Amino acid sequence: MATLIEKIWFQHHPRGLLLLLVVLLWPLLWPLSKLFGLISQRRRMQYQSGQKTSYRAPLPIVVVGNITAGGNGKTPVVIWLVEQLQAQGLKPGVVSRGYGGKAPYYPYFVTEQTSTDIAGDEPVLISRRTGAPVAVSPKRAEAVKMLLEHDVDVIITDDGLQHYALARDIEIVVIDGQRRFGNQQLIPLGPLRETCARLTDVDFLICNGGQAQASEAPMQLKPSQLINLKTGARCAVTELEDIVAMAGIGHPPRFFNTLNELGVNPVHCQPFADHQAFSENGLNQLAQQGQHLVMTEKDAVKCHTFAQSNWWYLPVDAVLPEFDAQAIINRIIEVKEEYGSSSA
Repeated sequence: MATLIEKIWFQHHPRGLLLLLVVLLWPLLWPLSKLFGLISQRRRMQYQSGQKTSYRAPLPIVVVGNITAGGNGKTPVVIWLVEQLQAQGLKPGVVSRGYGGKAPYYPYFVTEQTSTDIAGDEPVLISRRTGAPVAVSPKRAEAVKMLLEHDVDVIITDDGLQHYALARDIEIVVIDGQRRFGNQQLIPLGPLRETCARLTDVDFLICNGGQAQASEAPMQLKPSQLINLKTGARCAVTELEDIVAMAGIGHPPRFFNTLNELGVNPVHCQPFADHQAFSENGLNQLAQQGQHLVMTEKDAVKCHTFAQSNWWYLPVDAVLPEFDAQAIINRIIEVKEEYGSSSA
C-alpha cells in the first residue's frame, strides 16, 4: 500500500491501472488534502500571531526539515552540521522526535547503551557518529530543556519544520533532488506537509542529488568503505561478491542506486518501511540469498546486537560546495554571537 501511495504521489504521468486508481481516489483524497492544508495553515498562523505560544530557548535553534513526507536526507545533513560546528569549536546538541522508539519516559537522553527500540534509529545513529548530546521527546521543547543541562551552545533539530511549538532561529529544508515535490499536492493526495510557498520563508534550501535550482545548495551523499557490523573491518564494496542489499529508509531506491553507481549489482534488493524493526531470523534468511548482506548505516544501528560476520553497512557523508557550506555555518555562528557566549 505504501508503494502504491508513493507512485500516486511521485509519478508525474501515471498510466494503466495506476491512472485508474488516481481517477478513482481523487474525489476522496482531494477534500481530505484541502482539509489537511486548512488545519496546517491555521495552526501555523496561531503560533505566528501569538494565539499559541512557542518555547524560545536561550540559545540558537536550527531546524533541519522538509515539506514532504518520507526520507529526503535530513539525518546526513544533521550529522554534517554537527561535525562542521564541532570543527569550529562549538558544542552542538541534537533533539529529535524519536520516531520508531518508545522510551520509558520523556524527555530521554541518548547514551552509548541506548537502543533504537527506545530512542529510534536516527537519534542513536547521530549520537554514535558524532558523540554530540542527543535528546528525544515528542515535545521537542522538553528535549531542548534537557540539553541545556549538557553544556551545549547551539541545538539542531532533526526534522520538526512543522513543529511550531518550538521557536527557531534558522530553518534548513532538505529537498529530494530526484523526486522533488511529486504531484505538489498536500497529504494524503500528495506528499506535501506544507505548500511549496513555505520554501520562500526558510533560510537555506539543500538539494540532495538531482539538479539543484538557483536558490538551492547542491548536496551529494558520498559513500565510503563498507564497515563490518561484527568486526569493524573495512573494505571497498566492489571487493564483495553476491551482495544482498537491504534498506529501511524513507526512500530505499536511493540506497540501491548508490550501490549501482559504485559498480555493484546486488543479487537481491530488499526494501523495508522506514523505522521498521528487524529480527535476527528474518535477516538471516534474507542474507542466505547471497554471500554478504549490505545495509545502510541507519539500519545497522538496529542490528549490531545480533549481527553476523557477513553483514556490512555503507556509511555516507553529506558533501556541499565550500561556498554554500560556509554560508550556512557562518549564519549559525552569527546567530550564536547574537545570543552571547553563555548557554545558561
